[in-house]
Amino acid sequence: MERHRIGIVPLNILFEGRVYRDWIDITPTEAYNLFLKNPDDWATSAPAPGEFLTAYYEASKQAENIVCITLSSQLSSTHDMALTAREIVQKEKPDLKIVVIDSSTAAAAEGFIALAAARTADAGALLDEVVKAALSIKEKVNIYVLLDTIRHVYRSGRIPKVAAQAGSLLNIRPVFHVRGKVHLSGVVRSRERGISRIFEKVQTQAGGKPIHAAVMHVHAPEAATELTERVSRTFNCMELWQSDFSPLMGYACGTGTLALAYYPEVPDGGK
Repeated sequence: MERHRIGIVPLNILFEGRVYRDWIDITPTEAYNLFLKNPDDWATSAPAPGEFLTAYYEASKQAENIVCITLSSQLSSTHDMALTAREIVQKEKPDLKIVVIDSSTAAAAEGFIALAAARTADAGALLDEVVKAALSIKEKVNIYVLLDTIRHVYRSGRIPKVAAQAGSLLNIRPVFHVRGKVHLSGVVRSRERGISRIFEKVQTQAGGKPIHAAVMHVHAPEAATELTERVSRTFNCMELWQSDFSPLMGYACGTGTLALAYYPEVPDGGK
């Protein structure tokens, strides 16, 4: 964010009558501690159009064009809020070009798209080239999420609570990937088997090419560090990040969740 001057419009965490802006007013660790304290009074919400208005106006002070990359429109109303705010701003500033891109993904996979756009912009590229760079990574990036338990996924509204509880008793660990929506990639009985399943997917897509990768976790830093080291040993990584999974997603995934976002490096002129 600092190096490439990337502005963030945060989603919100609601707890005991107070609103916290994700990663700004509260760290992921603090958010998970609140969640564990009282899960039933923990909720989330998308940013309002006014928050995007503020971000656009601030960006317009130092740029003639803006690229806004949002969470998948199939997962959140954030994309709609960004479009609504764009219409308002462009009525007042018709010469300001704002391009809103639906990432069709989330977490560090969305981050890789934003990073590609920012790096291209920093290199002095024109708006069309920046958008092209973002869309190129959007087509290649993937993210796999391994839950430690299925017990909490009913909070997403996609699985009935009784089914989640039954799955927990059976010690089922689902593996998901995000492509527009959240898709089930498989079910495993152990974390080790889940990681192996994800690595198989990465190896198939990468085809021996170097990759850009990011490891995420839900309140499981030691497991994430082990996974990061394993990714480093297994793949040729052009870059490798490790970070917390946003509590807004961790809320439904549950503690112990691990995730890997990545895309294969493609040489100039390659496919």
